[in-house]
Amino acid sequence: MSDADLARLAEEHGVATTYEDWRGRRVRVGADTLRHVLAALGVDASDPRASLEAHWADQARRMLPPAVVARSGRSPRLPLPDGTRAWVELADGGWARPGPDLPTGVHSLHAECGGVAQSAPLLVVPDRLDPPPALGDRRAWGLTAQLYSVRSRASWGLGDLRDLAELADWSARDLGAAFTAVNPVHATEPEIPLEPSPYLPVSRRYSSPLYIRVEDVPEYTRLDPTQREAVQRLARPLRERGRTADLLDRDAVWSAKRAALEALYQVPRSPAREAAFQAYLEREGAPLVEYATWCSLAEEHGPDYRSWPPELRDVAGQEVGARALRRWPEVDFHRWMQWVIDDQLAAAQASARAAGMPVGIVHDLAVGVRSGGADAWMYRGTLVEGVSVGAPPDAFNQQGQDWSQPPWHPVRLAEEGYGPFRQTLRQSMRHAGGVRADHVMGLFRLWWIPEGADPSEGAYVRYDHEGMVGSLLLTARESGALVIGEDLGTVEPWVREHLADRGVLGTSVLWFERDEEGAPKRPEDWRRECMATVATHDLPPVASFLTAEHVELRDRLGLLKRPVAEERAEAEAQVEAWRRRLVELGLLDADVDPVSSPSTVVAALHAYLARTPARLVGLALTDLVGDRRMQNQPGTSTEYPNWRMPLTSAEGEPVLLDELFADPHLSAAVRRALQPVTAGLCRGG
Repeated sequence: MSDADLARLAEEHGVATTYEDWRGRRVRVGADTLRHVLAALGVDASDPRASLEAHWADQARRMLPPAVVARSGRSPRLPLPDGTRAWVELADGGWARPGPDLPTGVHSLHAECGGVAQSAPLLVVPDRLDPPPALGDRRAWGLTAQLYSVRSRASWGLGDLRDLAELADWSARDLGAAFTAVNPVHATEPEIPLEPSPYLPVSRRYSSPLYIRVEDVPEYTRLDPTQREAVQRLARPLRERGRTADLLDRDAVWSAKRAALEALYQVPRSPAREAAFQAYLEREGAPLVEYATWCSLAEEHGPDYRSWPPELRDVAGQEVGARALRRWPEVDFHRWMQWVIDDQLAAAQASARAAGMPVGIVHDLAVGVRSGGADAWMYRGTLVEGVSVGAPPDAFNQQGQDWSQPPWHPVRLAEEGYGPFRQTLRQSMRHAGGVRADHVMGLFRLWWIPEGADPSEGAYVRYDHEGMVGSLLLTARESGALVIGEDLGTVEPWVREHLADRGVLGTSVLWFERDEEGAPKRPEDWRRECMATVATHDLPPVASFLTAEHVELRDRLGLLKRPVAEERAEAEAQVEAWRRRLVELGLLDADVDPVSSPSTVVAALHAYLARTPARLVGLALTDLVGDRRMQNQPGTSTEYPNWRMPLTSAEGEPVLLDELFADPHLSAAVRRALQPVTAGLCRGG
């Protein structure tokens, strides 16, 4: 077998045989990895030469690619043979010729030549996404928060959608925020134990009932006093725990909320409520039934469909339909919960806009879903088994990352007109002023890791970025949402340029912004089309970063690949470099010690962000209140309590929304940290 033929076969199918690592070195992908990835794509690599010839023969027979993408105002690119007749079946049922006047949307392209007919999806997508009219071309700022960590005295020990609505209302009316950005609220398992990470959901198309505020469900008002007291007995111990700095307990919260929601589901709905429920069911259609069926079966057989009886693994199987009918009350309950959370998501966005936010809530779109979960079951034909998505080693995650998520199959997804992807996007944007696409580079290429392999033993697989980005823009235009792409890490420069040209904002993180000599960039050298932040949810809060606590933590967890003294020295040098830059810009007094005065440094860093030309500035709520604990330590699962940290102060005391709004000392501290941003954007925005 020729390694050259294997490499050529891989490249023909979009599998990169080399890549540039975070140090700028060219790395060659191993032959075993190439064979495994090709097999996952459905390509026989046992005889690369024969497979190449078969592939070329298939390409020669094709008049049309799996999908055709055209930008609005431009004709589709159709390199068709002479004598070919082509026409477009429009989404509304009409017909048209291919040309620049086709409306945006998903249509069907037909071609016929020599008695042979073929068809393919045709996506006509916006050439560029414009900002929401209410925002226009001005600069703006907003809070970023992990919603589950932001609790109030009324929530059930975990931040919920009422807390989100009140946080947005307060930050808009009292502070002038334009948006509130939160972690994904995608669906979790229907039964405990729940996966803590909001970035490893069972479905991105639907949402987690964990975020429902029980008392805001209208049927709660129809309970009699005894029933209400029973619900409140479920809530009280959770509220008591919510007044401590103890780790968050999703399992306890969901057990209580589930019991309360089951009681509310049994309450007769008013005629208006019943009509609204039926309208929601009609809008969601069969996919909601499929999702609710997965939830019901997961309660019986576990949350990984791959371990279910074989007759239940096919979403379209006859036995699945029969089982759904037998378990219809459970299926309908899960449909009802999605309706309830859809209502509360809408209420949160309405509250944000009513308070004066030009954008409102910015929801986060996880890069993928859990293997064996609801989306993996529903979209089994377009998600790939036997590999998972992750990232190669980089400066902060030196062992690489495996996110345990199946990737889209690039060809099968295109053949479906990117329908599953667009459905996921539409759900995330339905009640949002914006969406942040995690690991937006995944629209161009994804790091595929063979099952059982080390994260470093992967390969990049390319996607048709015109189709992926086009689907994102098409859905955002329909929803009126802005799009922020998380484009951190190893990114080919042209990718950022392409996204900027299409109106997708990037993400610029202060700690990573350095010039060619490795020194902190001057603020005027930052790009404009981005959301600027100090850090991310995968990095330490400022108070912790300044003391290099994160180095000690990674050392204890065995995540370092070089001596801890070297890591600490580099971290301290980075803090010192930023201190000097802030002093040079007149944003920090030279005699300020960052370690002993973190709040002063936080204000200076925010003043720095205000001096950049960035369109959006995101301020982490954790930094404003002085929190020190990381929300997530990449490269760990059970070794560190990821995604279970409540919002706390610099002293480690719990911070509840009620106190944030009313405590004069706490609110004054927040305003001091915010003042440089609000003043800076008013001057320069």
